[in-house]
Amino acid sequence: MDDQAEDWQALETFSFGDNPELAQELAELVVAGLKRATCWSVSEGELTHIGKRMVMLDGKGKPVAVVETVELTQRPFNEVDAQFAQDEGEGDRSLAYWRQAHRNYFTRRNGFAPDMMLWCERFRVIRLLKS
Repeated sequence: MDDQAEDWQALETFSFGDNPELAQELAELVVAGLKRATCWSVSEGELTHIGKRMVMLDGKGKPVAVVETVELTQRPFNEVDAQFAQDEGEGDRSLAYWRQAHRNYFTRRNGFAPDMMLWCERFRVIRLLKS
């Protein structure tokens, strides 16, 4: 991790997931070093770019870490591979778990299709923030 004296308070904020409980769970996975990837539907737009830094919030909306996008690609849901599922760090980190959890998530959000296009992002933690 990089201890730059960057003014992180000026950065855009976000939280993972679509509810406070999931945001908390996923933030904890990032802090533990297990989650280094995420994805979202292309229909939501290009939410980041390589080199962009943002502040990840926990389930209570508190800043937890500064993360930086290091890879951003598009691929269909049904072409996400086991390595990406492992890098997402959720559940047992298997592709089967990833597919079921993300099918449920996208069904809740804006509809699911096996061939829906996703933005697949890998990121690194630049700095953990003390609350």
